Amino acid sequence: MSEQNNDFIIIGSGAGGAAAAYNLVKAGRRVLLLEKGDRLPRDGSTLDVKQVFAEGRFKNQQPWVDSQNRQFIPSEFYNVGGKTKWYGAALLRFSPHEFEPDPQHQCPGWPISEKDLAPYYDQAESLMAVTRFDNEPELQQLVERVLASDSAWRADSLPLGLKREILEHPEEAKHFDGFASACGFKSDAEWNLLDDLQGEADFTLLPGQTVTGLLPTKDDPAHIIGVVCADGRRHLAGGVILAAGAMSSPRLLQDYLEASGLAEHLPSTALVGANFKLHVNSALLGFSPFKKSDVLRKTAFFLNDKFPHSTVQCLGWMDGEILATQLPAAVPKFVARAMGARAYGFFVTTEDGSHPDNRVISCGGHGGVPVLDYEIDRLPPAQAEHRHIIQAFGAGLRKAGMLGVSRYVGLAGTAHALGSLITGADPKTSVVDADGQVHGIQGLFVADGSVLPRSSRVNPALTIYAWGLRLGARLGRREIGNAG
Repeated sequence: MSEQNNDFIIIGSGAGGAAAAYNLVKAGRRVLLLEKGDRLPRDGSTLDVKQVFAEGRFKNQQPWVDSQNRQFIPSEFYNVGGKTKWYGAALLRFSPHEFEPDPQHQCPGWPISEKDLAPYYDQAESLMAVTRFDNEPELQQLVERVLASDSAWRADSLPLGLKREILEHPEEAKHFDGFASACGFKSDAEWNLLDDLQGEADFTLLPGQTVTGLLPTKDDPAHIIGVVCADGRRHLAGGVILAAGAMSSPRLLQDYLEASGLAEHLPSTALVGANFKLHVNSALLGFSPFKKSDVLRKTAFFLNDKFPHSTVQCLGWMDGEILATQLPAAVPKFVARAMGARAYGFFVTTEDGSHPDNRVISCGGHGGVPVLDYEIDRLPPAQAEHRHIIQAFGAGLRKAGMLGVSRYVGLAGTAHALGSLITGADPKTSVVDADGQVHGIQGLFVADGSVLPRSSRVNPALTIYAWGLRLGARLGRREIGNAG
């Protein structure tokens, strides 16, 4: 067993874990960051369509099952920087009203307000170098035509974690949405946070370390002081921060509660893994009779007050090679090329409400295979709004001279996995308190998106960064002896 020379151990190096580590180390705390995966190569292979999409070289290969015992592979990534390496760089704030409860849409409220998170939104935007780009000419024309089709639509520029130099590098500009940058043009947890901590005496990053369990004190299972890894190594600290993501963090806690006997005593036990959210997402392709030449593309998003829980976001570069990875193999390559040259991609996102039966289950009696029991039918308001906004935006595309085709992403699309350890003031209705500590367990905190009570209508990455920065700042101000 390692000596207790760490103030905090963080499990996971994605947005929440890296952000918490950043502010803890800057406050002078000794941090050990454990990451299941390794660093991604910087040789350009993470920009290669065949390796990234067709072969899935960098993607998780662990199978899960759904509520009907059907096997699927969720879109999880285990590498230094987590999913932030692969996300589309969209970094938007939640609106103030999205911190409030919305019972009609099955949304609980936060225990904090947007004002409480605002200073950390500011810090996150600065650290991630958030900027906005002008729409390229063809996209601007399309935006204007959609807005002219219905006065209810409005468009705004999309805040992006991208360096402007990316425009001088077409290969990177065409492959940032869903790809990992090889040159650091896209902001992510590794490039923008962890690289800045390298060389700090108080920071240690250990890749390739799968955490399999939590360690309590000798006499109190409700006081966590360390972790055990798959290779048998044990690490001790004043506190442990779960940041493995909404698909993994609840499973670690479920397994610990069951093994320790705490499952019978904590009021929040039944909520561990529950209220899972991943947004209701559909990919929508708009096809034009004319070839498209814009490169960056992902610079605008659409809002419509008729659909208050939804947005339509432009996607990045589309061509035949990328499109072919999403089409049946029987489709000829020349058809895919012709379609890709005339396509614009959009991501239609609707906030999914919380339902206690939508949950992550660690084993679920399936021989150790984790279960994601998520049914969109449990969320009728979200399901109805999503269907209606697709119809409305499709009509706008038709009036703009394009044919729209949509596809529901479903369970495999877990890029926005959230909510399986929600934060709240009441241990009977939440798992984590407003300060990020697990109700009833000393020394255990959560920094990742599993704490989010609401998914909002926009990408959650910036909010997860802000929550992690807030947690790191608050723990960094504590006395060392009170780290738990």
